[in-house]
Amino acid sequence: MLKAIAERLSRSMCFRYRLPLEFGGCRMFVTPEAGLRYWFPGAVLRRDKNMLKNAAEWIKPGSVVWDVGANMGLFSFMAAGLSGPKGRVYAFEPDAVMIRLLRRSARLNPQAAPVEVIPCAVGASVSLARFNIANHNRAASFLEGFGTGLTGGVRETQTVLTVPLDWIAEHIPAPDVLKIDVEGAELQVFLDAACMLNAKRPVIIYEAQMANGEEIGPMLRKLGYALYNADLPPTPGERPMGTGFSTLAVQNLESPQHT
Repeated sequence: MLKAIAERLSRSMCFRYRLPLEFGGCRMFVTPEAGLRYWFPGAVLRRDKNMLKNAAEWIKPGSVVWDVGANMGLFSFMAAGLSGPKGRVYAFEPDAVMIRLLRRSARLNPQAAPVEVIPCAVGASVSLARFNIANHNRAASFLEGFGTGLTGGVRETQTVLTVPLDWIAEHIPAPDVLKIDVEGAELQVFLDAACMLNAKRPVIIYEAQMANGEEIGPMLRKLGYALYNADLPPTPGERPMGTGFSTLAVQNLESPQHT
């Protein structure tokens, strides 16, 4: 009961937060509507620190970064700070509330890479889909037919555009680093991405439920990727092979700091 009351009181609330310098130092707006843990975004970063460090290792000045399933933009604004003014970040997000928040945050960091917010979901085809807003945790909102079971029910449903990665790459610069976090629909993202992945061969950080990960892994290995567990800390000179809930996929098996 108390949690439900706190969640309702948190709706429409937001505050400014500055990312640590190791993650770019950008400012952004954070809302506990995305989950009560976002009252303490530093704790959220600590929870995801290994995944973020694995990603940050590959984002260099001038990098083009795609953030698929941007939510509030923790990854987007980390990438903006690390890639700098010569970089470019594209944040893909279907939730209308989060889109507005991302655009507010994008105006806070003139010293960083521009963050272009693209209001759509990424899927296997150009289509329209139903996007369900989670009742308890807006960060767990999901395309109908997918989801993770952490939603506490559905608050509302929005109709959203879905577009595939290969189609997107025909219209904007292809990424050097690609992050995917789409609440159970990750396999759909990879189903129409082979042309872009073959042409650009970006570093990929993705979250996947076990069943999806078992299908995505062979797809990426066939394209020449090696897979590493991004939930574990990166170790100079070596990496933990295999997959986790968060997985790092790279073409060049050497760490960039050693190339």
